[in-house]
Amino acid sequence: MSGTDGASTATAGAGAVDRLRAELREGDAGLIALVMAGIYVLFTVFAILGPSQGVGGVVAVLQRVTFWTALYAMLVLALNLHWGYAGLFNIGVAGFMAVGVYTFAAITAPTGGNPPGLGLPLWIGVVGGMLAAAVAGAVVSLPALRLRADYLAIVTVAFSEIVRLSLLSTTFQQFTLFANVPFLPEVPLGSGAGRGINIPINPTIPVKSLFYTNPTNPASGGRTALGEAVISAFGAAGVRETVVVSLAYTAVLLAFVALFYWLLRRIGNSPFGRVLKAIREDELVANSLGKDTRLFKVKVFMVGCALMGLGGILWETQKGFTDPTSTTFLPIQTFYIFIALMIGGAGSNTGSVLGGALFASLLFLGPQQVAAVFTKYFVGGDAPSTFAGALGPVGSLDFGPLFAYTVQNVPSLRFVLVGVVLIVLMQRRPTGLLGHRKEVAASVDLADRGGRPGGEAARPAADGGGLDDGGEPTGERDDGSSGGEGDE
Repeated sequence: MSGTDGASTATAGAGAVDRLRAELREGDAGLIALVMAGIYVLFTVFAILGPSQGVGGVVAVLQRVTFWTALYAMLVLALNLHWGYAGLFNIGVAGFMAVGVYTFAAITAPTGGNPPGLGLPLWIGVVGGMLAAAVAGAVVSLPALRLRADYLAIVTVAFSEIVRLSLLSTTFQQFTLFANVPFLPEVPLGSGAGRGINIPINPTIPVKSLFYTNPTNPASGGRTALGEAVISAFGAAGVRETVVVSLAYTAVLLAFVALFYWLLRRIGNSPFGRVLKAIREDELVANSLGKDTRLFKVKVFMVGCALMGLGGILWETQKGFTDPTSTTFLPIQTFYIFIALMIGGAGSNTGSVLGGALFASLLFLGPQQVAAVFTKYFVGGDAPSTFAGALGPVGSLDFGPLFAYTVQNVPSLRFVLVGVVLIVLMQRRPTGLLGHRKEVAASVDLADRGGRPGGEAARPAADGGGLDDGGEPTGERDDGSSGGEGDE
């Protein structure tokens, strides 16, 4: 390498570091880091005040918070592509997740299993699951996108329930594909119906291979050198071995969240993304400009469904088993994901991540942690098993049984908490926490004179479009040059 090339590389590296610092200090990455830091502090306090488990217990709680945050953030980002970018009202997220998960299971399950699969490698299963979810999205969207948004919602939720009930049916418990079809081999497959299906090759296997010589069955083998070093180091601090492996898989999930975020940001700043936003705002106007809006909607519906299928695979299959009764495939899961999107703000990628984090931590896991703390310090003995039994002693001014009953059922009161949050959100901030960000119609904000080189300090980068060193919005124009919308 010549001296000039080395100097250029050093300059580019310094520029990248400066941009990362600016993003952390002023941009969306800093906002996400700040919120996550607050959540970690809160849950560290919960873990310390709760049942005593030492440092290992604190690490386990923080790993759990990060794990669920990553899962919900991925699916909220996928839904944001539909609802936030194109205004497509898809409330069948759980159904597309189920298509991806069961296709993955059928491809990777062993050929001699019960039910049997194709026994193919992990990556083929992931790609196959995403493709199947995308094809399902295309099949649903082709007739439904001719309808208004509310009818599209009905079609998608109906599709979701059809998928779940079909997986429960004994008709598909085990069947033969291409039976009696000439020139094609018969392929035995099955969903397992209510018994479910085993997934011995799941996404945690590559992670476990870092720690164990036999990742499919760690108990039957030893540890790798890396595994011995890492597990021993964490073990000395009181962190359990299973938590260490879960931390590594959680790190993989965070990488996928970053991948989803980057993909949506690229889509949002591309000409394709600008057409989607035009469709969301006024489809008639987009049509009048010569855009085939139905084709655009089918494409974005397929991409979003593929991401939902991938999110479902990373979520459900890491257990090594799945069945249709899992809460992952219930309509309530779609409701949760929509709530998280509404909290963060539709149309904002940063808001999607923050919404997923706030929902997973404060609404999904928070009540359980609060109940554990109250149970430790304020509740003694057994709580009444019924509400009537808890309410009866109130007449004699004995509020202890009612308090104990309430604390014991705090997780079940999550729906009440979600309802309160929704009411407050709709009254105070109907567009979500970050939904106030305005779209910039021009590729350059004409009202901003401070972003010009030599002017005042550059304006903050908005979600979905960063600023280059000169303060101009980044992205791709229709002619492929640099520049684009500065906001989502």
